[in-house]
Amino acid sequence: LELNRSRRMRANKFLLSFVLASPCKAFLPTGIIKTMSRPSSTSAAAASLPPLLDASGESISPESLKLTNKRVALYFAAGWCPMCTSFEPSLLQFRDAANESGKPIELIYVPSDRSADDQAKRAASMNMWSVPFGDEADNLKLKFKIWSGAEAAKLGRDRRSGVPALVVLDKDNGEELKFLPAESQGVSSLKLWPMEDEQGIWS
Repeated sequence: LELNRSRRMRANKFLLSFVLASPCKAFLPTGIIKTMSRPSSTSAAAASLPPLLDASGESISPESLKLTNKRVALYFAAGWCPMCTSFEPSLLQFRDAANESGKPIELIYVPSDRSADDQAKRAASMNMWSVPFGDEADNLKLKFKIWSGAEAAKLGRDRRSGVPALVVLDKDNGEELKFLPAESQGVSSLKLWPMEDEQGIWS
């Protein structure tokens, strides 16, 4: 018990180091994390997601995803992108710390890789669900206006960000709750994640 308590305290300390300076700091808990009952939402948010692949590359349906009490975000990135690969150790540490502190996160990889094989290897290495390489990924890029400069010939130049970037999704319809501009702000962008916003905790 003492070991588990110590690990939880370290995880909380790491997580809070990212978010204490954020505009959402007024919502941070000051004591032990309390489990709160939340109203059930419809399946609209899960249904809004495209077909997904698990970390091993197997197809999964949104209806079978276990996202209750999780915070869900799309992660736009590519393996050939140095900014992405340098950002990812901190992103994965952030995810692990959030999970250990009782604020679980699910990241869904939206690839700007050069092939389906590259996308599959990346998803496996980060232990992330992913959107299939090709049209499904491109549709999300166009919807949220996030793609790499290398994709400008295919997707155009009307984008708000390159990669890496994250979009936190709301629990009601799977729409954008918060944009995290990792391309321009790096690890500091994680401070913008509204961890305590009820709209960002799927139920």
